[in-house]
Amino acid sequence: MYRRCGFRHERKLRALGISTIAGIDEAGRGALAGPVVAAAVILPEKFRHRKLNDSKQLLPEKREEIYHDL
Repeated sequence: MYRRCGFRHERKLRALGISTIAGIDEAGRGALAGPVVAAAVILPEKFRHRKLNDSKQLLPEKREEIYHDL
């Protein structure tokens, strides 16, 4: 089983008064020279989704399910 992402960095930023924090993800192969897609999303501070973690560790069907939830 994989380790869930923590919120340590987000807590530090919020303590400094920064309230808008974007989470990012990328998808592609190899170095950032080929076909790559990058995306960012800003969710409410208290937002939690029990299946949301690293997209590379999810089956395509689960990614699609989470996409529809978001």
